[in-house]
Amino acid sequence: MLTDLRNILAKAQKGGYAVGHFNATDTDMLEAVIVAAEELRAPVIIGTAQVLLPYGELKLIAPSMIAAAKRASVPVVVHFDHGLSFERCMEALKLGFTSIMYDGSAEEIDRNLQQTEEIVRICHSLGASAEGEIGHVGLAQDGDGGQSGMYTTPEEAVWFAKETGVDALAVAIGTAHGVYKEKPKLDIERLRAIRAKLAVPLVLHGGSGLSDEDFRSTISAGVAKVNVHTDLCLAGMEAMRTAIADGLDYLSVRQRKTAAIKAEVMRKICLFGSAGKAD
Repeated sequence: MLTDLRNILAKAQKGGYAVGHFNATDTDMLEAVIVAAEELRAPVIIGTAQVLLPYGELKLIAPSMIAAAKRASVPVVVHFDHGLSFERCMEALKLGFTSIMYDGSAEEIDRNLQQTEEIVRICHSLGASAEGEIGHVGLAQDGDGGQSGMYTTPEEAVWFAKETGVDALAVAIGTAHGVYKEKPKLDIERLRAIRAKLAVPLVLHGGSGLSDEDFRSTISAGVAKVNVHTDLCLAGMEAMRTAIADGLDYLSVRQRKTAAIKAEVMRKICLFGSAGKAD
């Protein structure tokens, strides 16, 4: 069933678990995520990000995502992640996405505030939810995760959430997008301090590559939404390598890839504590 962030994250925050957001650039990944969520009776967030559009254009993938969410027997949010431009965010809304993240975290803070506030207003007028980011979750390949000057402060989080009216807030506590060069050092105390001051559900970006204990710690400290993409890609790639080495044909390679991605999604859902929370 198609829904938005407000419905599922409020329950997650109250219940002390997190809902996984899994980006899907093609229907293989989409199938893997939806089937995994249904088998585990878990709410789930599917989506794509602006930086991923060269690998799965919105107009191509959106109809499949919306249709799959509507058919699903569990709550499914269709979320446009890290929208970097107003135009792309509006395109996603017009295509039926039920949630939008405008990411102005690399902009000047006043520009981020202004643009996020406008996106939130439009999303709410259309019945969609909206996510923003304060602080900046950078790229693992650039070593951004360890730059504490990019971390979110509790004061910034409270101010930004109040001024913009976001339904969920992504915060920077030491994670980064992509494959980590070294083990990330997460500032869990900072996360707890933000959670203590802010009622808005918190989002952890850059989840791929974190340890199970990292996930448990961040969820225990107040994270209600966890974004994962790279780990799904790595699982699919490894499955394809072994399938090709085994001499399988194209369709059999695809089946093995989809099964591997599904298994990784299921593992994450169980780790996040959202299994069985759809009912």
